[in-house]
Amino acid sequence: MTSPCAAAERRQFDFWVGQWDVFATGTNRLVAHSLIEKLYDGCAIRENWMPLNNAGGGSLSAYEPKAGKWRQTWIDSSGGLGQFEGGLQGSSMVIEGLWPNAAGPGRDALVRMTYTPGADGSVRQSGQQSTDGGKTWHPSFDFTYKSAK
Repeated sequence: MTSPCAAAERRQFDFWVGQWDVFATGTNRLVAHSLIEKLYDGCAIRENWMPLNNAGGGSLSAYEPKAGKWRQTWIDSSGGLGQFEGGLQGSSMVIEGLWPNAAGPGRDALVRMTYTPGADGSVRQSGQQSTDGGKTWHPSFDFTYKSAK
């Protein structure tokens, strides 16, 4: 019997699955470790984000066939909770949503995250944020995930 989550759309984000050392893009500065796992017979992807200097967090991502979108819920040890949705654009996964306090205490922002697989097996995750409802966007983070040794 075929898994209900065997469809190609549910494998679009598999390039992110792995055990990673995470660097500030363009540097050798290690900022975190991250374990990204497929769960529930391939129906979900769970992230365990373990930064070196801050409290950790994680996300749960899944493809929703009726909506034709990927959805991600982020929660961290500071009580932060973000809800994102989006999908594959070219070879990149792009998700967007409201992230409370992303622009500072009491300053919510729309956040757009782009995950792009590299030819060397790495994954680049870049973030942008908007505090004006998406009219303008500004870079907020840029990480490169490299396979952990």
